[in-house]
Amino acid sequence: MTKTTRITWAAANARRLERQFLAKSARTGTPAADVAAAMLGVHAQVLSAAELSVGLRTEDITRVAVRNALWPAGSPTAPAPAPSLIKTHGPRGTVHLFPARDLPMWCAALPAIPDGSGSSAPDVRLAEDQAEQVVTAIGDALDGRFLTIDELGEEVVARTGPWAGDLVMPAFQTMWPRWRQVLHRAGHCGALSFGPNRGRKVTYTRPPHFTPLPPEEATRLLARRHLHAYGPATPQHFARWLAAPAAWARGLYDELAGAGEIEEVDFEGTPAWVAAGDTDFPDPQERDELVRGVRLLPYFDAYVIAAQPRELLFPDAAYTRALAGGQAGNFPVLLVDGVAAGVWHQLRRGRRTTVTVEPLGRLTARQERELAVRAEQVGTVLEARAELVIGEVRVGAHA
Repeated sequence: MTKTTRITWAAANARRLERQFLAKSARTGTPAADVAAAMLGVHAQVLSAAELSVGLRTEDITRVAVRNALWPAGSPTAPAPAPSLIKTHGPRGTVHLFPARDLPMWCAALPAIPDGSGSSAPDVRLAEDQAEQVVTAIGDALDGRFLTIDELGEEVVARTGPWAGDLVMPAFQTMWPRWRQVLHRAGHCGALSFGPNRGRKVTYTRPPHFTPLPPEEATRLLARRHLHAYGPATPQHFARWLAAPAAWARGLYDELAGAGEIEEVDFEGTPAWVAAGDTDFPDPQERDELVRGVRLLPYFDAYVIAAQPRELLFPDAAYTRALAGGQAGNFPVLLVDGVAAGVWHQLRRGRRTTVTVEPLGRLTARQERELAVRAEQVGTVLEARAELVIGEVRVGAHA
């Protein structure tokens, strides 16, 4: 009879923190793309939060370094180099930063995940052939160009037909054209990414051309990489992270297990999975050293979104205060010794930013000193002078 490896929450949490560059910062000179790869994507609906997610895991990356990785500048005598980071639509349809080198996986795996689309009324919905036409038109229009949403819309209608521009989608007290319902799909398949803002307007471009992996290979690779970063995990954890059907995730795990690519472990008394052979976890002394300390994680940080079980990462009062109806990411989180222990907020005024931290328990003198260093690091990443205030955070949850 094969003996099942038993994994505790403490051991799993310590290994996750280490692999996320949260136990030890990435060394000076580590590219932003390497940090994003370790996180398995950086949530970037709020770009400043994504910059903090990357910068707070490193010794020397600021928001400028992240933006240079996204949109590197050329020179009068040489074209701009290819970006190492790509801002585009990722898991759950939300905007993420991905290493450019990982696009062959993401842009094959994401379109292969069942999404349950088709809930729009028939007179609004795009037929599949129309959706394919729009995605192709988006990619062709953006190749080598940066266009605003209105400029892109004109190109899409010109390349497809007037039907694409019909104002049929209710949105923010107005109506959007029909073609915009597949904007995220264009991002998922590599036809669209975000460019730098033009004033206050968002621009879009096309990422460098690449060859996607075969869909089955891509989804299996994504599942194994998720287990490397956030395992042990269950198919339900994987499905929740992707906003994918649970039955689909169970089927994928069954395939991986049958092929010997993942193995079952006992995770706090519950069957869970790790990548095959990846059962080396920190011992108790090393575990304590890895989790010890105070950390600040911004809105929608990948760690608080993906790490499960959520009730162990957000114990006691943190489950109520630092989550929004059980949903992680809507509050920036204070971690103390590896678990959520408060919330925080930063408010920038010119070259200064006020970092207000609300601990849910009493901090020791050592922890307060460390917190001051962490707040200063927030300022460094954002290129501002930080002031720490320990007190109530009055800002509500981010939508």
